[in-house]
Amino acid sequence: MKLLDTVAAVGTPYGKGGVAMIRISGADAIEIGDRIFRPASGKALSEVSHARMVYGEIVMPNGDGLAIDDGMAVAFYAPHSFTGEDTVEITCHGGILVTRKVLSAALAAGARMAEAGEFTRRAYLSGKMKLSQAEALGELLDAGSETQLLLARNGMRGTLSTRLEELYASLRDVLTSVFAAMDFPDEDLSEMSREEMITALGDVLEKTRRLAATYRTGRAVTEGIPTVICGRANAGKSSVYNRILGYDAAIVTDIAGTTRDVLRETAVLGRTTLRLCDTAGLRETDDQVESIGIERTWKELSDAELILAVFDRSSSPTDEDIALARRIAKEGKTAIALLNKNDRGSDRTFDLPLAGFSHVLEVSALTGDGFDALAEAVDGLFLDGTINMSDDAVVTGARQYAALERTAEAIESAVGDLLAGVSLDLCCIGVEQAMAALGEVDGREISEDVVSAIFSKFCVGK
Repeated sequence: MKLLDTVAAVGTPYGKGGVAMIRISGADAIEIGDRIFRPASGKALSEVSHARMVYGEIVMPNGDGLAIDDGMAVAFYAPHSFTGEDTVEITCHGGILVTRKVLSAALAAGARMAEAGEFTRRAYLSGKMKLSQAEALGELLDAGSETQLLLARNGMRGTLSTRLEELYASLRDVLTSVFAAMDFPDEDLSEMSREEMITALGDVLEKTRRLAATYRTGRAVTEGIPTVICGRANAGKSSVYNRILGYDAAIVTDIAGTTRDVLRETAVLGRTTLRLCDTAGLRETDDQVESIGIERTWKELSDAELILAVFDRSSSPTDEDIALARRIAKEGKTAIALLNKNDRGSDRTFDLPLAGFSHVLEVSALTGDGFDALAEAVDGLFLDGTINMSDDAVVTGARQYAALERTAEAIESAVGDLLAGVSLDLCCIGVEQAMAALGEVDGREISEDVVSAIFSKFCVGK
C-alpha cells in the first residue's frame, strides 16, 4: 500500500440505488476533482470553499466534454477531513453503470483504486483517530443490534482511548521517577520513593485488570458466544433455534432425526450475541448419516461456551435426556435447561438431574413463552450489569484484551522486583514492557502486519 498515492473508491454499497458517493483522498484529490467535476457556477471545484457542496456535471478527464452524469461535489481540505488529507466526495445517481463510470473517471484522472479499509487507515495514520476508535468504526459498520451500535459509538467517541491514555500516563510518571532515581541517586530528584512506586503501579494494575475484565461483556455483545442447542430427537431443538433467530432457518417436522447436520447462524438474544449451532437429535440409530450428525453434536457440545439443552416437558424424561443432563454436568460448561412444549399443559413431574444447569426454564418454542426469561438469563451470565454501554470504557476485541493481559503481567513483574529490592535499572524493564504492551492497544507500539490485518476487514470505500 502506497499511502502517498491519491486513492478513490465508491463509498456506498454496490448496487442500484437513489444515489452513490465516490470518495477521492490524497494530495492530488482537489486537482482530480477539478478534472472530472464542473460546477454549474462556472467556478472550478478548487475555488469553492471548504466543505461547501455544489451542483455540477461529472465528466471524463480529457474526454469529449459529454457529461457522465450530474451530481453534487464537496471538497474537504487537510487536515479537516475524515482522512486528514485533501478529500473530494462526488455524489451521482445510484445506477451500477453510472457509478462505475464516475469511479473510472477518477482513476483516469490520476487516482488509484483504494484498498479495503484504506480511507480509515489513512485517518489512523494521520492521527485523526486512535486504533481502538478505528476498530470501533468497523464494529459500527457490522452492528446488527442496538447494543452493538451503542458500544461501537462509545468506542468511536474515544472512551477506551481516554482510559488507555490515563493508564499510560501513570506508567510514564513511574518510569520518569525510576530514571531520575537512577541518574541522580544522591540528589533526591525522583518524585516517588520505592514504596510510592509500588503503590502507583498497584493502582495501575488494578485499573488494568478492571478494564480487561470488561472484555467478557464486550465480546458477548460484539463477537458473540459460541452456543450449542442440543437434546434428544423431537425435543424441539430446531423450533427453539428458529424462535431465537426469529425466522424458520431449520426444517421442523414430527419425524425424529430431521436435523442431521450442524446448522449455524448468529442471533441476538436480549443484548447478547449468540453464535448458534442447531444439532442433530441424540438417540440410538442405525442410520449412518444421522450417526455422523450425532457425533458432531457431542463435539459441538464440548467446544461450546453456552449450552441450551432442550427437553420435552410434555413427556417423561428418557434415557437420552438423563444421559445428556449427566454429560453436561460432567463437562462443567455454562448450561441452561429449556423444558420445552409447556404449552401442552402437562402436570407431570419432570424428574431429571439438573444440577449441572445454571438456569432451568419452562418455555414454548411454539408460542414464545419463556423466551424473555431466557434472554434475561443469558444477559445475566455474560454481561456485567454495572457497565454503562454508553459511557464506560469497554474492551471489545481479542487483540485489545491480549495486550492488556500482557500489560498486567509486566506490571506484576515490576512490582515484584520493587518489593524484592531489585536494583531500579532492572525494575524499570517491567515498567517499559508494560508501557509497550499498553501502547499496542491504541497503536503506539504495533507491527505493520497487525495494522494491515485490522484494516483488511473493512470494506473497500471505508
